[in-house]
Amino acid sequence: MNGLDQVGSRYDVVVIGARAAGAATAMLLARRGLNVLAVDRGVYGSDTLSTHALMRAGVLQLARWGLLDRIQAAGTPPVTHTAFHYDDEVLDIPIKPRDGVPALFAPRRTVLDRVLVDAAVEAGATVRHRVQLADLVRDERDRVWGVRLRDEAGADRIVRCDRVIGADGMRSTVAALAGATITQPGRHAAASFYGYWSGLEADGYHWYWGHGAAAGTIPTNDGQVLVYVGASAERFASEMRGRVPEAYRALVDEVAPELAARLGTARLVGSLHGFAGQAGFLRRSWGRGWALVGDAAYFKDPITAHGISDALRDAEFLARAVVRGNEAAMREYEATRDALSHDLFEITDRIAAFDWSHDQLKELHHAFSDAMKGEIAALVALDEEESEPVQRIA
Repeated sequence: MNGLDQVGSRYDVVVIGARAAGAATAMLLARRGLNVLAVDRGVYGSDTLSTHALMRAGVLQLARWGLLDRIQAAGTPPVTHTAFHYDDEVLDIPIKPRDGVPALFAPRRTVLDRVLVDAAVEAGATVRHRVQLADLVRDERDRVWGVRLRDEAGADRIVRCDRVIGADGMRSTVAALAGATITQPGRHAAASFYGYWSGLEADGYHWYWGHGAAAGTIPTNDGQVLVYVGASAERFASEMRGRVPEAYRALVDEVAPELAARLGTARLVGSLHGFAGQAGFLRRSWGRGWALVGDAAYFKDPITAHGISDALRDAEFLARAVVRGNEAAMREYEATRDALSHDLFEITDRIAAFDWSHDQLKELHHAFSDAMKGEIAALVALDEEESEPVQRIA
C-alpha cells in the first residue's frame, strides 16, 4: 500500500527507509512484538544501485531469519566459489557450507528488498511506500518524539513514536536532521559502473584486479550477470566523465581481456548504472529518540561488495538494542558496530585508493577475510544468547 492511508497516529518505532537495512530492522522489531511503521520514498519492489553480492554474513542472516529459501525460490543462483584474478595469477576459493550458509547469493534488489518488506508485513509491521520524511518532531528538551511524514500527493501527517530509525541511505535525512556527526571519515573513493548481461557464463564471483582499475562478474537473477568496473574517483573525473559507455568497455578490456572477449557475444540488458564515488564514513548512530542503521550509519566504498551484508548484520544488533530500551543498550549497539566494522572499513578505504601493488592487495584481501570471520562469530553467538523480554523504550 502506498501513501499515508490507514497510517496510525502512534507507533513504538518509525523506520525511515524500507530497503535492506530498514525492512530488516522493521521485521525484527515487529517479530519482537513492537508496533512498527516503516516508510520509503520509493516504490515497492523497485530497483536501486547495488553490488547485489551477499557475503557469508549476509546469507547467514537471511538463513537465521528463515528467508533464504525465498531468495532461492526467486531463482537466485548459488555461488559456490569466488576467484581473485591478479594479472596472470588466479586464486580460486571454494565456498564451503558452514554455519547454515549453503552458498553465497547475489539477489537483485527487486528480489531482496521485496522479500524483506513482505517479511516485515507478515511480522505485523505497517509498511508504506511513496512516503518521505519531512521533519523530525522534538520536545522542549530536544528529544525526538515523532516524525512529520509527507506522501506523493503532498499530504502531511505527524506520527508519534518512541524512536525514529534512519535507514535512508548514505545521504540520510534522519542523520542530517538529528545532527549525527561523522566519527570516522574515509579518505578515498572509487567510481563504479555496472550493467546486466545475458548470454554470459559466470560460475561464481570473479574479481579482476589490474593496475589502477578493477572489474568483476556477479551472477544474479533471470540468468543475468552483473559486470562491473571500478577505478579511483580521480581517474573517473579526469578520464571517464561524459564517456561512460566507452570507458566501461575500455576498463573491462584493460583489466580482464578474457571477460571483454566474452562480452562480445553477450547482450547488455538495459543501460549502464554508475556511482561516481563517495568517501566512506561511520556516523554517530544514536541519540535521544533516534538511531541510524545501514548506509545511514556506516557507509564504505562498494569496491569490496560488503555493504548489504553489513546492513543485515547491524539491523539485528540495533533491533536488539531497541528492544532492551535503554541508553546502555544503544551505546553497546554503536560499540559493536564500530568493533565489527573498523577493519572492514579501513581495508576497504585502502583498496579504494587504487595505489597498491598486487602483493599489497593480496595482503589486504587476506586481512579482509579475517575481519569477515569476526562478523560470523558475532552473529553465530547471537543464537546462543537467551531471548530478552520486550520492554517499553525509555
